[in-house]
Amino acid sequence: MSIYKKENGIWWIDFRAPSGQRIRRSAKTTERKLAQQYHDKLKHESWQVEKLGKKPERTMEEALIRFLEVSQGQKDLETKIRHTEYWRSVLGGRLLSSLTTDDILNNLPTHKKGTQEKLSPSTQNRYRTSIMRVLSLAHKAGWIDSIPFVPKNAEPKVRVRWITKNEAKKLIDSLRLQWMKEVCYFALMTGARMTEILSLTWDKIDFARNIAIVTGDIAKSGKSRPLPLSADAILLLKRKEQERISEFVFHRGKGKYISEIDRDDFQRALELANISDFRFHDLRHTWASWHVQNGTPLMVLKELGGWETIEMVKRYAHLNANHLLSYANVGTFWEHSALNKFGTVAENEDLILIPEKKKAASY
Repeated sequence: MSIYKKENGIWWIDFRAPSGQRIRRSAKTTERKLAQQYHDKLKHESWQVEKLGKKPERTMEEALIRFLEVSQGQKDLETKIRHTEYWRSVLGGRLLSSLTTDDILNNLPTHKKGTQEKLSPSTQNRYRTSIMRVLSLAHKAGWIDSIPFVPKNAEPKVRVRWITKNEAKKLIDSLRLQWMKEVCYFALMTGARMTEILSLTWDKIDFARNIAIVTGDIAKSGKSRPLPLSADAILLLKRKEQERISEFVFHRGKGKYISEIDRDDFQRALELANISDFRFHDLRHTWASWHVQNGTPLMVLKELGGWETIEMVKRYAHLNANHLLSYANVGTFWEHSALNKFGTVAENEDLILIPEKKKAASY
């Protein structure tokens, strides 16, 4: 039978196209008449594809499968699988050519699965990115003629929180666990991310070149990169090498891999050091901020920190304007010698023009 009803009352379509391909999908309706019309439409289109050379219609499922095939081996595959399952649940069975901007916007997830917790605009944007990638791949394959425009949600500005070197010393001194002191110190000396630090093994350290290797399976970008080691970081590593008991550089003392810092110890140390609104990742912001304040060019900082684009580094640009000072006087309006014509410089003050009193007019 070309159409049939399942136990939930939804009609399904099942037939073979002239090419022999089996067409089986939900009509997503409980009305037999509508299901029959949809069946007839699909059957007619399959005949046109086979006999008249019309471009075949592709479904959302086909596009999602291609998306997953291209994503194999990528670091965030689990996230993409989760996004694929979601988009199949809301748009499964739809023809790609029928999708509109409203279809995607109206189906963006609003809450965490099974909870009342709302998703942030940035999380919604991640789902948007996935479906747009699906459609982009379909477009490149010639399955659709155009891609619907779907605007991004406005996201809050990137938070940059950093502490002074004096505050950093207080923080480390306030940590109770020795391995936590070492992890935080290494983060401040290298700008490495938590996962990069905790997964670091001795075979990834090259003392001859003063670098550690962050492999592609660990790096946020999915690409391997060198992690330059400062002199202080090298001293710490060489001391730890003398106490080496496992392949992992940082551990709780038994040599086993750890995936998280000790949050309790970190929070306790923050309170003792009187530091508020600070997270472990802010140690990376602190490292970058110190670099910029000491004159490290943004392009160099980008390479040191392993950022993908210069835009991600510009968040620190306001911390140092020294490169602008040489140009500050290019637009000077008056020579200093001409100041007396307009006013005087107030003593112990910045350059301030103080107008002279006007002389009484004589007639």
